[in-house]
Amino acid sequence: MQLIVADGPLPSLSRVHEPRRPTVRVGLVQHAWDPDATRLKATLREGVEQAAGAGAAYVFLPELTLSRYPADTLPTGVPSATAESLTDGPTITFARETATDLGIFVHASLYEKADADDGLGLNTAILVGPDGRLLARTRKTHIPVTAGYYEDKYFRPGPAEDAYPVVALPDSAMNLGLPTCWDEWFPEVARSYALGGADVLVYPTAIGSEPDHPEFDTEPLWQATIVGHAIANGLFVIVPNRTGTEGLISFYGSSFIADPYGRILVQAPRDEQAALVADLDLAQRADWLDLFPFLATRRPDTYAELAAPVRPEHQRGLS
Repeated sequence: MQLIVADGPLPSLSRVHEPRRPTVRVGLVQHAWDPDATRLKATLREGVEQAAGAGAAYVFLPELTLSRYPADTLPTGVPSATAESLTDGPTITFARETATDLGIFVHASLYEKADADDGLGLNTAILVGPDGRLLARTRKTHIPVTAGYYEDKYFRPGPAEDAYPVVALPDSAMNLGLPTCWDEWFPEVARSYALGGADVLVYPTAIGSEPDHPEFDTEPLWQATIVGHAIANGLFVIVPNRTGTEGLISFYGSSFIADPYGRILVQAPRDEQAALVADLDLAQRADWLDLFPFLATRRPDTYAELAAPVRPEHQRGLS
């Protein structure tokens, strides 16, 4: 696995005061799924160890970390047959063992079992601390419905109540949000986290080719959208994606970390497994939002339409 380390934080372009917040070193791992569970865990462990060895105190992993991506085809049986327990399943067990062994925070994602008659599970992001405690759990809120990404047939949307929780990490003074993949396309999600005080959004991701449009490479649009959220909300973004081919999907990797000025601090290749490490100068959030105060100059009294029910003309397939 290739290790790519950014050359320190880039200068803050609008800084006028001495920073009062720390710089934190974070990492992510981009991996390809392996049907051999032991080998897959060894690959991920290698990536986390490389990032931690380079000084990362927080390491973030892609969507459905230990699972094959299930939604490239429609289910033929109970969709959640491959879902796992949040409390003692393989994903949290791996995260706990890795976090405690290395003395770091480990983020992962899993297909979580849910007790319901609809046969669906939940797509859940978690964060485990160095002591093995589960510090955060966030369910994916927005669910794609397109060919090759039939996630509405596998995952129940996360609940509307407390949909965008911000996790305060006192050891680093970093406030973290953990949305997942399809959530990264929605400006409302990033804005909600920003208003809640998040400094960093982590989007565990599984995205790649479009089976119905094989010549359409969405990677540039994907990155531009997420970087736009960072700029518009004064956020750092950490985006661990998968690579490799699973069924009908060839995942395009390209995992990256960006700062509130929209600068890519470090990025992975499309077709290789990699561990990325970068320093986040948390004071840059205030530097940028002091110069361009997007949150302070909002007009929420004009935004009622954003909270209105989805209109029929906006349903998929209609124009």
